[in-house]
Amino acid sequence: MAEMNNDASKKKARTFDFMEMFKEAKQTALERSQGKFEDDKNSAIATEGDVIGPSPSVSQKSSKTGDDLGPSKPQKSNEVESDDEEDMIGPPLPPGLTKGSKTSEEEVEIGPPLPPSTSASKASDDEDDEEDEPEESLDKKIPSSHEISLDHGSKAVSALALDPAGARLVTGGHDFIVKFWDFAGMDQSLQSFRNIKPCESHHLNQLQYSATGEMILIVAANSRAKVVDRDGFEKLECAKGDPYIVDMASTKGHTAMLNGGSWNPKVREEFMTCSNDGTVRLWDVNAEGKKHKNCIKPKSQQGRKLVPTACAYSNDGRWVAAACQDGSIQMWDHNKNFVNVAMINRGCHMNGTDTSCLCFSYDGQCLASRGGDDTLKLWDMRNFKKPLKVRENLISYYTVTDCIFSPNDRMVLTGTSVKKEGDGKLLFLDRESLDTVSEITVAESSVVRCIWHPKLNQIVIGCSDGKARLFYDPEKSHRGAMLCMVKQPRKSKQVLALASQQIITPYALPMFKETKSTSTKKFEEKVRKDPIRSKRPDLPMTGPGEGGRLGVKGATLAQYVAQSLVKRKPDKYENDPRAAILRHAKEAAENPFWIDPAYKKTQPHKLFQEEEKEEEEDTDEPVWKKQKI
Repeated sequence: MAEMNNDASKKKARTFDFMEMFKEAKQTALERSQGKFEDDKNSAIATEGDVIGPSPSVSQKSSKTGDDLGPSKPQKSNEVESDDEEDMIGPPLPPGLTKGSKTSEEEVEIGPPLPPSTSASKASDDEDDEEDEPEESLDKKIPSSHEISLDHGSKAVSALALDPAGARLVTGGHDFIVKFWDFAGMDQSLQSFRNIKPCESHHLNQLQYSATGEMILIVAANSRAKVVDRDGFEKLECAKGDPYIVDMASTKGHTAMLNGGSWNPKVREEFMTCSNDGTVRLWDVNAEGKKHKNCIKPKSQQGRKLVPTACAYSNDGRWVAAACQDGSIQMWDHNKNFVNVAMINRGCHMNGTDTSCLCFSYDGQCLASRGGDDTLKLWDMRNFKKPLKVRENLISYYTVTDCIFSPNDRMVLTGTSVKKEGDGKLLFLDRESLDTVSEITVAESSVVRCIWHPKLNQIVIGCSDGKARLFYDPEKSHRGAMLCMVKQPRKSKQVLALASQQIITPYALPMFKETKSTSTKKFEEKVRKDPIRSKRPDLPMTGPGEGGRLGVKGATLAQYVAQSLVKRKPDKYENDPRAAILRHAKEAAENPFWIDPAYKKTQPHKLFQEEEKEEEEDTDEPVWKKQKI
């Protein structure tokens, strides 16, 4: 055993030199690739000699390597070849490419040269491909070839929202109802799958999906905004502030009607609301609406309170913009405190009008404002003093009329309003000049809200006649309305509902019915044969009675009652109830039945409470000293 241990201790672990193994593998690969390289080179030389002619450089090199070297320099050539083999790693280069060749300037052509006509046509084709194709005009990029109408109600649709994925649409209006539409679940009947009334009798001003599409912000004409999930179930309701506090920053929430709201595009838990109490408040979903996160108070030029009528975030979440009733647009930097205004322009729109909408462009360099003075203006974020372009005479009778940018940022959309007669329009304006590119006419209705979804490439507008109209193009749009328009409406199961239950007798069928005769002779004969219907009435009784009938008077109830009233004797105690009771005193004393037997053993003799004698009043005592009772 000891010997085995000694032998085991003498044995050593086998070692491997990885660098040596790597060199051996490298040398083997080089030898194999060099052999293949020489074969390919010889075949290429033979091909060039047949097609183009023998190459002098190659022939001289081959003759030199074959004859001039001779037997005196074999060792040197082998050393050079081995050095080249060590330097070359990887697959060999093609025959026409060497280390000294300039491939960037001249390309090696293999095979016969092309004819001049073919080369010229090839060059012209390459030039045509390099030229840019002509761009499609702006009006052809509008998806408006097909239209569907979603019936929301009888009053104006004042709020619209499409989720980021484009699967669901939410509409709200002046009828206080919010309707949910699912494109994948609808058919051609176009019915909503849920209706809710979130804010009782307050019309809806704003609906907007969060950046993730999980929550919906509902801003109504009350002071408390709501957040619901995508199925319409409430998640939180913002707190209401104290209207008797002067400093609006010291109260928990808004104290007056809300005008608008928006989600933060970068911070998914944050949203913003503006109100007639003169504040713009930022809220956090995690706080469950118990108190605002930040309170922004726009000020006039004199330092007084201003009412914000519209608010919006920039697409990067940096700027918080608010349009006020004095016609100004004020912006704050989200990365700093909200005490000082970052940018302000007090002459954006007419003083005293309600700016209905603010919208940032997708590139973040431009801001569009839809004023209550019937104008649409574009502003440069780098120079906010003067508008880039102004479009006038855009009539608007609603305080929530939209203006938006197209997905390619080259057009601006807005709607126009009409009174009782006329047609509203959805205008497509060129961003560079605000000239009309195209327009969609809506018969006898105003265009209030509009959305152009970038993923679906479909346009939804909310109208004053209570309908939401959706425009799309099957060649340019995706999913959305095209999912529901290919589905046929489901056939409703026909349920037989009888207004009144009918009882059918066997002899009422036509085969058993007897023809009705015009004369009544047969009918009278038939009735005469019936013993019940042709029975003669009983004659009045005379005498004591006969045939089981008694001749006693008072056989009927009326006769019995009349006889009992006549026979009743007058009661002398009818007008004296005390005498009527005391007439039974003698009988009760002689034959006690109710009370006396119960106290016969315990109290055989009756004990009555003695009557207290009233004390004579002392007439000599003054009135104020008498005891009060």
